[in-house]
Amino acid sequence: MKLKVCGMKYQENIEAVAKLQPDYLGFIFYEKSPRNFEGEIPVLPSTIKKTGVFVDVTIDFIVEKVNKHGFKAVQLHGNENAEYCKELKNVFISLNRPHRSLRPVRSDNNIIELFKVFSIKDKFDFDLLQPYEGIVDYFLFDTKGKEKGGNGYAFDWSVLEGYPSTTPFILSGGIGLDEVEKIKAILTTDLPIHGIDVNSKFEIKPGLKDIKDIKEFKKLLSVDHKL
Repeated sequence: MKLKVCGMKYQENIEAVAKLQPDYLGFIFYEKSPRNFEGEIPVLPSTIKKTGVFVDVTIDFIVEKVNKHGFKAVQLHGNENAEYCKELKNVFISLNRPHRSLRPVRSDNNIIELFKVFSIKDKFDFDLLQPYEGIVDYFLFDTKGKEKGGNGYAFDWSVLEGYPSTTPFILSGGIGLDEVEKIKAILTTDLPIHGIDVNSKFEIKPGLKDIKDIKEFKKLLSVDHKL
């Protein structure tokens, strides 16, 4: 199981979190977010997949940020439809098969993963996922709330008992130290959980992560689940 720490903002804090070796570090490009990223990303270990998080922007904007920061994953957190995702995925595929009709994109390892976010509260229509099947690499399930992520509370995970797909997903939304036992329980199911995404529950302030708490989180989950 993978760990993604999202909403990174401050250089020294980014470097400190990187030393804990999460699998993904997320950087949000959304002006309405208090975690909106505008700086430079320090050099990170190649084992960490830098992830750009976007909300209803143009594909050209994503390409610009991917080229600038060398993102290995892109997370779509808005109302992007399946056709948009397909076009973006084709741009990523063009890494290995360049075509003049596609925008050039650079990546360190020529692989850019695509996440599509869906927000859940008490129920969810899983038919909404069908158009995205075979296009996105992972779904990410977050809590439906006032903000586009970082709302600080979890949705009802029992909703996922009806998950009909084999596409792996990332579990997000209000996950903190208090959710460790709940995470251990859901990981004993047959659900195709790719990873856990943490953000606001591990913050001192928006964008500034508490290193001690993240380290403790990893320790509590690593024994059984190799986080």
